[in-house]
Amino acid sequence: MHIEVTQLNKQFGEFHAVQDVSFSIEKGRLIGLLGPSGGGKTSILRMLAGLETPTSGDIVFHGKRVNDLPPQERGIGFVFQNYALFKHMTVFENIAFGLKVKKQSKEQIRERVTTLVELTGLKGFEHRLPHQLSGGQRQRVAFARALAPEPQLLLLDEPFAAIDAKIRQELRTWLKEMIERLGITSIFVTHDQDEAIEVADEIMIINKGKLEQKGSPWDIYKSPQTQFVASFIGESTIVEDISKLKGFEAASAHPGVKALIRPEYIEIGKLHEFKIASATEPGRIKQLHFRGSEWMVEVTVGDITLITYRSLEKDILQPGEEINVLVHRAYLFTNDESWIMENRLKEDPMPVHI
Repeated sequence: MHIEVTQLNKQFGEFHAVQDVSFSIEKGRLIGLLGPSGGGKTSILRMLAGLETPTSGDIVFHGKRVNDLPPQERGIGFVFQNYALFKHMTVFENIAFGLKVKKQSKEQIRERVTTLVELTGLKGFEHRLPHQLSGGQRQRVAFARALAPEPQLLLLDEPFAAIDAKIRQELRTWLKEMIERLGITSIFVTHDQDEAIEVADEIMIINKGKLEQKGSPWDIYKSPQTQFVASFIGESTIVEDISKLKGFEAASAHPGVKALIRPEYIEIGKLHEFKIASATEPGRIKQLHFRGSEWMVEVTVGDITLITYRSLEKDILQPGEEINVLVHRAYLFTNDESWIMENRLKEDPMPVHI
């Protein structure tokens, strides 16, 4: 199903939950609606589903305006955050529910449910009640029930929020594989950026009811269009006056500019670890945080504190230790524009590890 949304607005009294949101989604894509809690993601999802009526704007499915169509006529499957399974029904009965509403024959229902049970890995659990299942299994039942009527669009509202971390990771991979195999257009809401980056073909960043940016996970990470997107996706440090750092003096020509520096754009090393280039400057270790596979390092350069990472394979640094620091690039922002600034001194030979 191809989707076109134009100038979508939703107000609840004086509160403007969704503001002039426009986007298009190609058939078969898996889209992540990502943003902080209360940003408008679920309101957008519910308007697509027909569970909320837009204050203004148009929702078009495959060339047809659906604003006034009830949910059951939109060709949508919906997976709720809390599963919303019928407690008194077995797995088989839960999956079959939508098919019975459509008054399909017993044979058709049995065939469809059997197919979905196999597809979702629930074989052998058909006669169990929801309370006899794990959280991951209940989520698979909810997914199968949403797919049973063969919807053209699948909507998922924070589908992994109620599941523990290990199972959540497994379900992410499973969901992506299932949707790719089925080729069904899907939209899921999440506030977990790792989840969106791992699962989605495209991400839409929603903040304060507005669409900040839409694109592939890589494009959004590599080329954020707003300060909010740059600070929300990935880890970073906001620097008020980057012109104090070597190679970024030209930033002073832009009044009010701020910089955002990602950890991977910072290179650090002990004084003996790499040769001094003109872009390298002295720093001091402020704090170290063990992250299992690496160290997160807080380092000060003058009065600026930066965050970066260091491999466990390298010599351990100590708080207070003097080191060399090289900042390769940064995102610069004013109220009106954003751009990437490369360290102008990087034309000199790059640091060579010895």
